[in-house]
Amino acid sequence: MESQQQQLYDDEKQVPMIKNLDHLVQELHKVFDQDRVNVDYVKALLAAYKSSPKDWKKYAKYDPHRYTRNLIDTGNGKFNLMALCWGEAHGSSIHDHADAHCFVKILDGNLQETMFDWPNTSAGQTEMNKLDVNVYPKDGVAYINDSMGLHRMENPSHTDGCVSMHLYVPPFQSCKTFDERTGHEREVKVTFYSQYGKRTPFQAEANGCSDYSKQSVCCSDVVEPENN
Repeated sequence: MESQQQQLYDDEKQVPMIKNLDHLVQELHKVFDQDRVNVDYVKALLAAYKSSPKDWKKYAKYDPHRYTRNLIDTGNGKFNLMALCWGEAHGSSIHDHADAHCFVKILDGNLQETMFDWPNTSAGQTEMNKLDVNVYPKDGVAYINDSMGLHRMENPSHTDGCVSMHLYVPPFQSCKTFDERTGHEREVKVTFYSQYGKRTPFQAEANGCSDYSKQSVCCSDVVEPENN
């Protein structure tokens, strides 16, 4: 029975129809209860959910000065699922993912991803090498891990906001950011602007991650696509 269930979650063609965001979260819990997880299956599962504002609007909390990270679910310590809200022209720094897997689903608007090589400062490299630029529309899905490089995410619109849903496996409490001109890196804490639809108290946010993102429970082994 267990092997049959594992086979089910290995085949992206057997992804169920997803009714709403709650249903998607339930299916993600099932997937990450397995001993190993197929990246293509998770991407297909996210693609199967068709964005509906009534599902996620309670998590969509904006800040006028920066993008926000809003916790939706902690995945029993195996993943963090969150809604990121990007105001007009808001963007992230170039960053890594602390050896985690990062899945992105666009809920509203468009999100631009710029990919970079890891900097080679020992070879005297200064400006970072840009690899590719992609713009993902509503319901688009993207994936990255550190073996693929680094990226910067930004809302390319100067008139409309953007909401994206990010799945991090496993959760992490810090990551590295990079200066595009010099390749210089620094480690930064990651925080939640809100949790489960409620604004995070300022003190808790200032201290870094919430208790949820500090969980150190190991995730399932994640099987990457062959072309990655």
